[in-house]
Amino acid sequence: MRTIRRREFIAGLGSAAAWPVAARAQQPAPVVGFFDAGSADGSAIYAAAFRKGLGETGYLEGRNVAIEYHWLDGQYDGLPALMADLVRRRVAVIATPGSTNAAIVAKAATATIPIVFGVAQDPVKLGLVASLARPGGNATGINFFAQEADAKRLGLLHELLPKAARVGVLVNPANATSTEATLRGVHEAVRVTGLQIQVLNASTRREIEAAFAALARERADALFVAGDAFFISRRVQFAILAGRDKIPAVYAQRDFVDIGGLMSYGASFADMHRQVGVYTGRVLMGEKPADLPVLQPSKFELVINLGTAGAIGINVPETLLATADEIIN
Repeated sequence: MRTIRRREFIAGLGSAAAWPVAARAQQPAPVVGFFDAGSADGSAIYAAAFRKGLGETGYLEGRNVAIEYHWLDGQYDGLPALMADLVRRRVAVIATPGSTNAAIVAKAATATIPIVFGVAQDPVKLGLVASLARPGGNATGINFFAQEADAKRLGLLHELLPKAARVGVLVNPANATSTEATLRGVHEAVRVTGLQIQVLNASTRREIEAAFAALARERADALFVAGDAFFISRRVQFAILAGRDKIPAVYAQRDFVDIGGLMSYGASFADMHRQVGVYTGRVLMGEKPADLPVLQPSKFELVINLGTAGAIGINVPETLLATADEIIN
């Protein structure tokens, strides 16, 4: 042993806490593989929310944790290869907030590396966990019930536009699990509302434009946008197109309404990412996903943009305004 190391050791005896801290500082930072179904630009605020959650547990990117970002931009074909690479390199945690597909592929790729997910469907039915209270395997996370809120959201749209008869339902076929769940919920809801629906598909920016063109041709009365992380990353495009064509549209997340969308009902997408970040930090600290219960949102928000309503000629009923959690003027 070199003399300098002896001195460091002897000096360290003066403080019981100094040696463990120094040892930890010399270890490489753990790597988190982060997957988002949107784009780097469109999903930047959600990545920031994830980092905020990590920070609440003491993990700061670039200081004591490294994050590898994988932006899918609505395309899922490369997921198996990406997951296989992360598993081969033994990353510390795989985080999949807002991407059910990524969570499913991650679970199929590894039974040992911890996975922290954010999914819209029941994670038990998806095969991600044994139960919500006791996940029992290598995965846990947040179930934010986007599909369970679909019937309520369609009912709110009917309340907003009681004379509407035909509604376009926009889904992302590349996100098959979410699309199937959305369409099941919508078909059940239309039995109550009596609305006629027209299913539209979009998996790219151009296909979103084509869907709005189809809505204009078919003279649909309104648009119901499925909860989808790629759609959220394109929320500015949705607001511009809906405003241009004066199409009343309802969304699953308030993020659309904040930048000019008409109405939303659902749980906070940003807060879900923050919670995934918190759980990721807790796993990095040594807790096991098997022992961390799957979290569920405690509140669903109805948000209405009155400025947008006026711009497209919609008079929002007073009963709806009275039940709104937030009104944007």
